[in-house]
Amino acid sequence: MIVIADTSPLSYLVRIGEVKVLPTLYRRITIPPSVYEELRHPDAPALVRHWMAQPLDWLDIRAPRADADAELLKANLDPGERDAILLAQELGARELIIDDLDGRREAQRRNLHFVGTLGVLRLAADRALLDFTDAVERLRATNFHVSQGVIDLFTKTGED
Repeated sequence: MIVIADTSPLSYLVRIGEVKVLPTLYRRITIPPSVYEELRHPDAPALVRHWMAQPLDWLDIRAPRADADAELLKANLDPGERDAILLAQELGARELIIDDLDGRREAQRRNLHFVGTLGVLRLAADRALLDFTDAVERLRATNFHVSQGVIDLFTKTGED
């Protein structure tokens, strides 16, 4: 199963101490070099930069072979989002982990299946890997922006 991740979900999962769920849920995660560089950038949180400095046997770095098409270039995306979408499309990824709204719209336009940080946390909670409410509280203590209504939707999903 091919799963591609963008920068922000990885960063937030590291920051709340839950990145360990990714290899359990997906076995391997692939990121483009631009995401790798964003996670290592001096402006990234120190905890995230430290995490990226460690060898991770479940994280693959792979560059897209093709250049972004005109529509992708017109979308309001940063290099990591653009390359993650491009790589997901190229590799026929089963899942794209992305939070950015413009990125999600572009992924949807391209018929890519995607999930965000909250979706990863919900799936991990459903598999008893973490407590969803606790993880969301830690997430909200960061600069992660989400409405209570969206959180309520994910909370209700787990109750079904």
